[in-house]
Amino acid sequence: MHYLISVIDDKRNPGSLDRRPAISQFNERLIADGYWVFAGGLADTDAATVIDNRGEHPMISDGPFLESKEYLAGVWVWEAPDLDVALTLAAEASKVCDRKIEVRPFQ
Repeated sequence: MHYLISVIDDKRNPGSLDRRPAISQFNERLIADGYWVFAGGLADTDAATVIDNRGEHPMISDGPFLESKEYLAGVWVWEAPDLDVALTLAAEASKVCDRKIEVRPFQ
């Protein structure tokens, strides 16, 4: 099963910025163990653009779709045999990247 692993940062209490070496080492282990599908960090919310084309004309606005102290800072996509394995890895990921993690299975 595939899982979306969302990395959540907090503008009031951000995670440390010196975590890249530890994250790279964690990613190497994910690759070696066969869990890795994809990962990427995201630019700051100031770089976001929201497009809503549900009406007659598309509406485009700068910034995140929702003002919040917490924001999506990056994602992983993992392939794990079950939710327990994904949650175990996510607990380690939260420690490694010094941020909250949300785990959601793909439908």
